[in-house]
Amino acid sequence: MNNKLADILANITQSKYATDTGRRIHRQLQHIKSLDATALDNDLIRKISENPEIAEFFTAQSMTEVPIAGNINGRFVSRRIDRILINDTTHEIKILDYKTDSNTSELREKYIAQIMEYVALVRDAYPGYNVHGYVLWLHDFRLEQIS
Repeated sequence: MNNKLADILANITQSKYATDTGRRIHRQLQHIKSLDATALDNDLIRKISENPEIAEFFTAQSMTEVPIAGNINGRFVSRRIDRILINDTTHEIKILDYKTDSNTSELREKYIAQIMEYVALVRDAYPGYNVHGYVLWLHDFRLEQIS
């Protein structure tokens, strides 16, 4: 087999593995209601627990797979937020979206636009609250603040 074809097949295999792994982790994350609960994956719980900024999203106060809809620039949109944390005391809301990509720059602008839509919809639903959007890059468990 020539090198070009071997490279293409290797890239397809690597991409499929990354996608399958990302989907598996995403499914596990949506079922974690608290870090004190029985873990589906102890390694996953450890990775979350090691970073207090990430662990904050996995408390009993957080919600998963939260549907939200509204108008943005005259266009109706309906979305599902991976995880949201609402603090009524501080009037702060944090939105978390999981991304499985190992190349964080490839679809970066698309992801930023997605998070900004979430932020706009939540701000409309919660006037007077400070709303911040984050991405959790699942390949290295790095939390990135978008807004």
